[in-house]
Amino acid sequence: MIPKTFKEVINLGDGREISIETGKLAKQAHGSVVVQSGNCMLLCTVVSNYQSSDVDFLPLTVDYREKFAAAGRYPGGFFKREARPSDGEVLTMRLVDRVLRPLFPKDYHSETQIMIQLMSHDPEVMPDALAGLAASAAIQLSDIPFETPISEVRVGRINGEFIINPSLAQLEESDIDMVIGASSDSVMMVEGEMKEISEEEMTEAIKFAHEAIKVQCEAQLKLAEAFGKKETREYEPERADETLAKKIHDMAYDKVYAVAKAGSSKHERGAAFAAIKEEIIATFSEEEQEEYGDLISKYYSKAEKNAVRDLTLNEGLRLDGRKTTDIRPIWCEVNYLPSTHGSSIFTRGETQALATVTLGTSREANMIDMPSQETEERFYLHYNFPPFSTGEARPIRGTSRREVGHGNLAQRALKGMIPADCPYTVRVVSEILESNGSSSMATVCAGTMALMDAGVQMVKPVSGIAMGLITDTETGKYAVLSDILGDEDHLGDMDFKVTGTADGITACQMDIKVKGLSYEILVQALKQARDGRLHILGKITDTIATPNDSVKAHAPKMVTTTIPNQFIGALIGPGGKVIQELQKETKTTIVINEDPVTEEGIVEILGTDQNGIDAVLAKIDSLMFKPQVGEVYEVKVVKMLDFGAVVEYTKAPGNEVLLHVSELAWERTENVSDVVNMGDIFEVKYFGTDPKTRKEKVSRKAILPKPEGYVARPPRDNNNKGGNRDNRDRDNRRDDRKSRENRD
Repeated sequence: MIPKTFKEVINLGDGREISIETGKLAKQAHGSVVVQSGNCMLLCTVVSNYQSSDVDFLPLTVDYREKFAAAGRYPGGFFKREARPSDGEVLTMRLVDRVLRPLFPKDYHSETQIMIQLMSHDPEVMPDALAGLAASAAIQLSDIPFETPISEVRVGRINGEFIINPSLAQLEESDIDMVIGASSDSVMMVEGEMKEISEEEMTEAIKFAHEAIKVQCEAQLKLAEAFGKKETREYEPERADETLAKKIHDMAYDKVYAVAKAGSSKHERGAAFAAIKEEIIATFSEEEQEEYGDLISKYYSKAEKNAVRDLTLNEGLRLDGRKTTDIRPIWCEVNYLPSTHGSSIFTRGETQALATVTLGTSREANMIDMPSQETEERFYLHYNFPPFSTGEARPIRGTSRREVGHGNLAQRALKGMIPADCPYTVRVVSEILESNGSSSMATVCAGTMALMDAGVQMVKPVSGIAMGLITDTETGKYAVLSDILGDEDHLGDMDFKVTGTADGITACQMDIKVKGLSYEILVQALKQARDGRLHILGKITDTIATPNDSVKAHAPKMVTTTIPNQFIGALIGPGGKVIQELQKETKTTIVINEDPVTEEGIVEILGTDQNGIDAVLAKIDSLMFKPQVGEVYEVKVVKMLDFGAVVEYTKAPGNEVLLHVSELAWERTENVSDVVNMGDIFEVKYFGTDPKTRKEKVSRKAILPKPEGYVARPPRDNNNKGGNRDNRDRDNRRDDRKSRENRD
């Protein structure tokens, strides 16, 4: 029996539609939908266990995968099946997770899994912009407790006009690429990159996206109503004791407030807070500690959070003694590592990043092989966050989702400032050595300096800053915090990171935890972020104002040239023999890429020795050298023969031609060595291809004056009998000689 399906259609207003359908696939999941736009189809399912997990947080997993069959392709590599998620898939998971997680009840601790799969790909539709809509719609069809539907859209801008969910081709023309996540009444997440736009322009893009999201949230509610919205499941809430909460608050608040106001360092502050907590715990009997231990810790943390927030709202002071707009002390250094192509240290307060730059050829490009995208990155950044950076010892289990996300943010912040004509593939690696707030923004600053130290001619330097927000909805008070600490990230209502040049924003990442944040506060926060960003930028340019004029002596120099496609084979040689020997002799790396548009080969020559690079260029010139008929060229004798000399053009070493003995001089030449010797350099005239011999002909005598009284020898008469007899006699003598050789 064909199952009954339910469907809602969202009109994007320009002929494009998004449909949400349920009832046909994956019906055993607690909620499932198929979201389709064009030929792009996402299947999303959600399942949440009915038993609560024995943890004090929500064990939520958001998984996004792109199936290669969706694009009619095979997975690359030896094993022909999808394996670990790509960085692109991880980034989509993070986009969805960050919006959904705050909307589950704080005391809901059941294992929850949301799986989103790309089942059909459309080159004109970017599937990551539909993933948030699919996840929220699936939850709306389930009985899982969830506050309100959300959705996510991508915003682009072409010629001043905003576009919802632009295609990949449209994004190439756009000066904005932002993904916004929101409910009907609140913006909750913003992430993207821009081409130096203003704070006001960014706010307008968010507003535009929010209007489209409201329509998508309404469609989810209509679908759930038509499907038959299930009653929200009952679950066992966390244990609560308001009397105990008040008691601990009264015991802890003033003491925490005093410690917070003292403005101490992270470790001193942590030790003081731990002492207060231990003092409070000690007031309870062993039986009470055993019964209420988890609640005591929970209520103490709540009291600590309230005290720190109130200190900032009431007195404008922060945990480390700064005012709301103060930036922590900064010191920077470049060229710290002697063997890298570029390096820098950026230290701001208790956060430190060490960045390195490595320069390479197109062979080192980062290949992106996803069903929805096949491309390569000639600039990429990797971010590493070891446990010692926070004074911890914990297992290292590969690259975390957080490391992928932070590295991607820093990469997007910097990549627009890498010049289009940069010949190198550039890899930046950020090692976080200390962390107490916004190591991703430290990565942006360290990356900028390392790139300039490496001699990469950045268009403009880029800096970044992490901002926070504390609000009190009852009193209307709020405080925007510049350059937040790790603790302030945890206790604040908004964490947003902004990067840019002196002229505008290049990237941002925002997680907004407070409902109904006004755009006026958002604009003020962005403008305060600009002031902080420019302050940090000044510290960067004080350390290194402009990129170094050239790469370091030990770093590879890159020269790019072109060669017609017909000469590529000659440069490579049979089985790669020519190019391999050339690389070995010149100590260079040579990469050849064919350009199908210009029908030319793009040759990249990478080497530390300029003489080696020059030798490769000379070899290419020699391969492409074509002498012109009637022109005179300088040549050098490279081989002596009985019937002439082999000469090479001095301007094209390796390009050789035979200079016949009859073309050496006007006088009759018995021995080649009577006129020229090995290594002699002289000029010859080029006559093109001889129609008789079908070989190239050059002449030395053609550019020499004729001797006085010179008489040219008469041309041979082939009809002369004597001549024929002489020919026959010569043939007979040759045959007799061969017979004697055979007898011997």
